Amino acid sequence: MIKRLFNDAYDVVEEMLEGYVKAHANYVEMCDLEEAQGRVVVAKGAGTKDKVGVIIGGGSGHEPLFLGYVGDGFADASVIGNINTSPSPDPCYAAAKAVDNGKGCIYLYGNYAGDVMNFDMGAEKADEEDDIRVETVLVTDDVVSSENIEDRRGIAGDFFVFKAAAAKAEMGGDLDEVVAAAKKCNDNTRTMGVAMSSATLPSKGGPIFDMEDGDMEIGMGIHGEPGVRRGKIEPADKVVDEIMEPVLADLPFESGDEVYVLVNSLGATPLLDLHICYRRVAQILEEKGIKVYKALVGPFACSMDMAGMSITLLKLDDEMKELMDYPCNTPYFTQVK
Repeated sequence: MIKRLFNDAYDVVEEMLEGYVKAHANYVEMCDLEEAQGRVVVAKGAGTKDKVGVIIGGGSGHEPLFLGYVGDGFADASVIGNINTSPSPDPCYAAAKAVDNGKGCIYLYGNYAGDVMNFDMGAEKADEEDDIRVETVLVTDDVVSSENIEDRRGIAGDFFVFKAAAAKAEMGGDLDEVVAAAKKCNDNTRTMGVAMSSATLPSKGGPIFDMEDGDMEIGMGIHGEPGVRRGKIEPADKVVDEIMEPVLADLPFESGDEVYVLVNSLGATPLLDLHICYRRVAQILEEKGIKVYKALVGPFACSMDMAGMSITLLKLDDEMKELMDYPCNTPYFTQVK
């Protein structure tokens, strides 16, 4: 039996957006353009600042990704699709039209085929109809999803890439500089996760995929994409060890590096468990001579009520530190000076 709180299973996105905008009315509002189709949330004052417009988005069900990072100093707009489904092209276009102030816009989202197709169509329409230049950076931080980095999925590393691009835009960078900051952050970000249950889908009335009680899958994606190994749930330290090995090797991260760490809940895993996992992450990094600059622990990129977590490492230099530390204020992330 599905244990969720909603009304009509086919109205969950619209009702969620209505509730979100009401709850966070001091930060955001719905885009009123007809093309937005009620699926674009914009920051208060978006389009009035003398800066590059920063637009993020993707399917619903990953909250606080993407909605939670729209606000002052972070994203200017978020384009929202149905659960685990890319937004359609018109709302992508509407977001660019709503936030552009003559300096162009950047689309930032995880590397999924539907998102790529529809955001690209939105960018083409913005160029053809409004002469708005839109550039795109795809997030590809999931180390196990492909041997080819450009083919990888974007998962919790989205957060860092969004933050880097938004900070560069706030600092007055032009569109090419914002794109460069996003690409640099993406190039230095690696993530891997573990799932211990399926998310439940309201329209289905149950789990998205089958997983036996007591099982886990190392490397599973946030939509339930296959990982690298399924087996019985093991102690936290052993799970973290198995995840950290490929993450560290992929860049690679080496002794003397400095990193920003994100230990992310996939939705149902509590903070108690996440901090136990972070404890082991910190031990491993110390053993490897890698310094932790800062750490985030909590739900940043979820899959509704999926049990599981992911570990993200961002390799830092002075520029990345400045971008990560640049002030912002949104409903689900605030950075102060």
